[in-house]
Formats: sequence, structure tokens, C-alpha cells
Amino acid sequence: MTTLLVIIVLVLVAIAIWQMTKMFELSQPANDTAGIATDEDNKLNGNLMFAFLVFIYILTIYSLWKWGPFVLSVPASEHGQDYDRLMWISFALIFIVQFITQALLHYFAYKYRGQKGKKALFYADNDKLEFIWTVIPVITLSGLILYGLYTWNVIMNVDEDENPLVIELYAQQFSWTARYAGDDNVLGDANVRLIDIDKANTLGIDESDPNAQDDIVVQEIHLPVNRKVLFKMRSQDVLHSAYMPHFRAQMNCVPGMITQFAFTPTMTTKDMRMQPETVEHVKVTNEIRAEKRANGEDADPWEFDYVLLCNKICGKSHYNMQMKIIVETEEEYNEWISQQQTFGDKIAAQ
Repeated sequence: MTTLLVIIVLVLVAIAIWQMTKMFELSQPANDTAGIATDEDNKLNGNLMFAFLVFIYILTIYSLWKWGPFVLSVPASEHGQDYDRLMWISFALIFIVQFITQALLHYFAYKYRGQKGKKALFYADNDKLEFIWTVIPVITLSGLILYGLYTWNVIMNVDEDENPLVIELYAQQFSWTARYAGDDNVLGDANVRLIDIDKANTLGIDESDPNAQDDIVVQEIHLPVNRKVLFKMRSQDVLHSAYMPHFRAQMNCVPGMITQFAFTPTMTTKDMRMQPETVEHVKVTNEIRAEKRANGEDADPWEFDYVLLCNKICGKSHYNMQMKIIVETEEEYNEWISQQQTFGDKIAAQ
């Protein structure tokens, strides 16, 4: 490692010396016409600019065709439609502005390339143009920001009258643990200082808190469809991020504090698997996995499932932070939750 660092430093020093040499040359008085671009140079650069314009649009079209099937399918949460609408409006504006400005930039670089005897028209200032290109972005960005704030407030508003199902997501390097609030729908107190590995109290739940006795700790999340879920999030060690892409939900898990995010799942896992976009996604993914298996790689066939991911690079095994989420009917959820052992029973059994 020391040798590598020495080599990097030497390379950087060499680059710095080279740059200083170039700066010294540029600071010297010009001799004759040395270093002045000719018409052939300007024509070449103009053609290259125009060619690059064609290249970036071909690359964009190819990328959309090649990786389009991997775009997330329809949202599976109540607020997902608002989230996607805001995203696609932003994308549309960005693509339209990018298409126009980049086309003009590269085309003008080609059309108005330097030629001997041609002089550029110079504007010292133009109040009208400056007003136009200032006001239009201000109006556009103000509209996006206001719409974004409205959407954010709608998403983050939790109506207690809806009696949301309360679940804690506990993040640690490099795994997730979920804790259901039990019959009283109130999570018991917890603190990392109360973690007791010998008692399998890996979340630091306060054993003396009556609200903690019916809490249920699991390694797989089950959610009833069409019922609001309020996630309370904690982190044991570093900054993590609870990311549930199909529900358009993400919130940081910060050590020393509790964050939260709520949403209502609107589509069961079975229903999502039948969506045309999901079927196509699974098909394309399994075709790739089949090619890998043919080459001797370990790539089993894949079946769609909702998933909880960590969206912060939290360490060398960051990619392992995944938890399966199953959305099911109310009856199926009630049957599953009734089979789980409560925290109080687990402690009493030890």
C-alpha cells in the first residue's frame, strides 16, 4: 500500500510540474502565429462537436432500449402515484431542456466555428435576453419546488385516526430486524445500551416496559394490503437508509434518534407478480441468469418479491442488507402474526 501511495504522489507531482510548465509557456509573449488555430483546426473541432451531439443521443436511445425493462414497475403504495407523477414531470422538463440546449450548443459550435476574416457579433449586454433566461428558470423551478413540497407534505402526513400498524425497522451492519408493536400497537422502549446477547435481546428492548411484552421481533416483514403502516426506524451503529423501492419509500436510519415513514400498500405480492411490467422484468432477469448458469456461474432463477434495502454505503457488506417484504390479505396477515412469539414469551422461556 505504501508503494502504491508513493507512486500516486509521484504521478501527481509530475502532472503538477507539467501543468506549471504549460502555464509558463502561455504566459510568454506570442511569437508570430504559433499556437493560433487555423480554419482546418476550427472545422475539425466543429465537426467533432456535431458528431458528439449525435453520439450522446444515440447513446441515450440505446440506454433506454437496453435497460428500459429494468425500470421499476407500477407503484405498490397509495402515495406512489403522486411520487411517480412528480418524478416524470421533472424528467420531462429535464429532457426537453437538455434536448434543446445541447442541440443548440453543439450545432452553434459547428455552424459558427472560427473562419479567417469572420468576426463574431458582440453584445456588451442585453437586458431583454437576461430577463427571459432568468425568469423562465425561476418560474419553472418555483413550480417544481412548490409541487414537491405539497407532495412531500401529503406523503409525510400521518393521520392517527387511521390507526396505522406500527413496525420498527432496526438497522445494523449488515442486517435488518423488524419489531411489530403487538396487540396494543405501541412499541416498547428500547436503547442500544440494553442490548443483551445472552438473552437474545439484540434490539435493546426494555424488559421492564409493559408495552414491550407483546412486541414481536422477526426477520421477515408481512404487511396487510390497504392498511397504513407506520415504520419507526433506528440504527445501532452507522447511518443506514431504509429503502423500499416498489413502495416509493425511503428514510434514513440515524444512530441516536428515531425517524419514521408511513405508507399504505395497495397491491399484494401475488398481484404484483402478475403485473405485465413485473412479468417482463422477471423474464429478462432470468434470461441473464440462464446465460450465467450456462457459463458455470451460480445464478438461480429469480422470483419477484418486495424487498427492504439499505441505500447508504454503510460498509464492506452493505449489499447484504436486504429483507423480504410480503404484502398479503388481512386474513393471511392475521394468521401469520398469530403464529409469532412475543418478546415477553421469549424472555420468559429462557
